[in-house]
Amino acid sequence: MKTIFVFLMTGFEEIEALGTIDVLRRADLNVKSVSLTESKQVVSSHQVPVVADLMFDEVDFSTAAMLVLPGGTPKYSEHEGMKKQVLAFAQKGEKVAAICASPMVLGGLGLLEGKNATCYPGFEQYLTGANLQTDKAVVVDGNITTGRGPGLTIDFALQLVEILAGKEKRDAVAGDLLVK
Repeated sequence: MKTIFVFLMTGFEEIEALGTIDVLRRADLNVKSVSLTESKQVVSSHQVPVVADLMFDEVDFSTAAMLVLPGGTPKYSEHEGMKKQVLAFAQKGEKVAAICASPMVLGGLGLLEGKNATCYPGFEQYLTGANLQTDKAVVVDGNITTGRGPGLTIDFALQLVEILAGKEKRDAVAGDLLVK
């Protein structure tokens, strides 16, 4: 089974990262969190320390089903290795997802050119070339999925479940979560 890699950077938004991981695991998908820092312990935007499953240098990207960037901080744009992997992955038509501030990484890499996308209010200027859909919680355009922000994490994560495991699995997980 391929793996969904969720990147953690100092200042990440805990709801977006952990909520997404939780929902994907409820769908029986193989998910691993990846530290983009010098330690497996990564401190979130609200000072919650989280221990990642892997360090960035330990990831075998050939096993990836999807790469996911939670938001919370623009620092994701500073990790050159992660950006290189996201760019290569997306250019091969593989699935990439970003929520909140993180679609700015995709915009900076040119991956949103001519694509529909959304992001956290105030980050629109970084979605270079995108057709902004900021009234939507989640936008899927080809292999790129973007989400608006923390309060919409469940919508974002359920959309990822649908992409990776189908609508029936999405509906089952949504039902278990009491989401209509």
